Amino acid sequence: MEKHFYITTPIYYPSANFHIGHCYSTIIADSIARYKRLDGYDTYFLTGSDEHGQKIEKKSAEAGVEPKEYVDKIVENAKDLWKRLGITYDRFIRTTDEDHVETVQKIFTKLYDKGDIYKGEYKGLYCTPCEAFWTESQLVDGKCPDCGRDVQEVSEEAYFLKLSKYQKQLEEYIESHPEFIQPETRKNEMINNFIKPGLEDLCVSRTSFKWGIPVTFDTDHVVYVWLDALSNYITALGYGQENDELFKKFWPADVHIIGKEIVRFHTIIWPIILMALDLPLPKKVFGHGWLIIDGAKISKSVGNYKDPREYIDAYGVDAVRYFSLREIPFGNDGNFSEEALIARINSDLANVWGNLVNRTIGMANKYFEGTVTNPKSAENIDIPFIEQIDDLKIQTDNKIDELQISKVLEMIFDVLRNSNKYIDDTAPWVLAKDESKKDRLETVLYNLLEAIRVTNILLKPFMPESTTKVEEYLNCDKTAFEDAKYNENLTYKVTDSPKPLFERIQKD
Repeated sequence: MEKHFYITTPIYYPSANFHIGHCYSTIIADSIARYKRLDGYDTYFLTGSDEHGQKIEKKSAEAGVEPKEYVDKIVENAKDLWKRLGITYDRFIRTTDEDHVETVQKIFTKLYDKGDIYKGEYKGLYCTPCEAFWTESQLVDGKCPDCGRDVQEVSEEAYFLKLSKYQKQLEEYIESHPEFIQPETRKNEMINNFIKPGLEDLCVSRTSFKWGIPVTFDTDHVVYVWLDALSNYITALGYGQENDELFKKFWPADVHIIGKEIVRFHTIIWPIILMALDLPLPKKVFGHGWLIIDGAKISKSVGNYKDPREYIDAYGVDAVRYFSLREIPFGNDGNFSEEALIARINSDLANVWGNLVNRTIGMANKYFEGTVTNPKSAENIDIPFIEQIDDLKIQTDNKIDELQISKVLEMIFDVLRNSNKYIDDTAPWVLAKDESKKDRLETVLYNLLEAIRVTNILLKPFMPESTTKVEEYLNCDKTAFEDAKYNENLTYKVTDSPKPLFERIQKD
């Protein structure tokens, strides 16, 4: 039976200035998508850009261009950054895409005809930067609880979505599906801070600006950004369109990977939209923490802002990907600093992985002219080492399903560290001095090459460039995910002059 997997990141508000925090969700989602593809899943990975709203209308006017022209340039910048980071999305959806616009209009009309959207007047507090409505009790010191900026009182004719109608159904769903909102702290926050106090009906149209999807039956109104943006997860698959094969295959989503600041929209508003449409809910919504730099929020005014391409140019894309995935337990806030990035490169990538690859291939060339097989002269010290190699794939599969990416990398690097220890414990340079130990020496080197091969297969989703180099160094054809287990019957013909995977970095 074919296995399907659908993963999404939030579609990003088009910003001319991307920082490393913007990349975090997408690097994580890309790594999971790559892992699932390599593991035999028919995988669909969606990302994109959220291009409508008052902010864009205002900024494009200030720039003296039409809103679409304004976002076109920014989207190209985003796509270039994703390319530099090795992001392998299946679709980059834009909320200005024609199929998305048409389907959002159909969704709005369907919910209106059903009675779940009604016309009224909105009076309340609105944060323009976050494009979010708040009640007085939700403000923090009178300001937006998400971004900390001022809110404005607004009053205008609007259409509303009946969130209150679905409150009990949503509560029952969350209670019966404990895995739906992850991690647990986010679920408790949604229940206690937003759902239990009572859901208010949501404003889903605006008349104070024009840059949005027009409501077909009342063109003075444009669809409010959150109904517009959230619907991308199904419009991208062809929901409501003539060709809906992708929707039939991949919905419901296996996981939405999002930042913690938009968990409320994805676990309250989005599920209720789906309930109103009589559609199944996504299996899991995971709200991860924020990246901060040197203990401070990433900001040009603070002076800690860098375009992520600067890090890629200086240290390599795999180093940036590895640090983002390994340094921060998924779900928590984490600190990104150049010093910590360099420390990870030197300790994990250069000292552990790169050193192991170069030492092992160097000995294979020195003692066996690059050709290594397995004479099977095993000793007791080999057994736990081989078992750790053989069990690694099962363990990483479990942690991937739990979205514990940092733990996956920790497990893989435990094997790499143990491989370096295995070299110290078996002392191949001593075995090489005794001709009667030649078979034993070859077995030791074979086991090391197997450790490198298996870990390299499992590192492919996270560091695709470096693992491609290691494959070339090993010159062995067992490189598929199904081959990620100890194999005692291979022949290695390693390269004679591998370049270091990662150079140690000296920085003042």
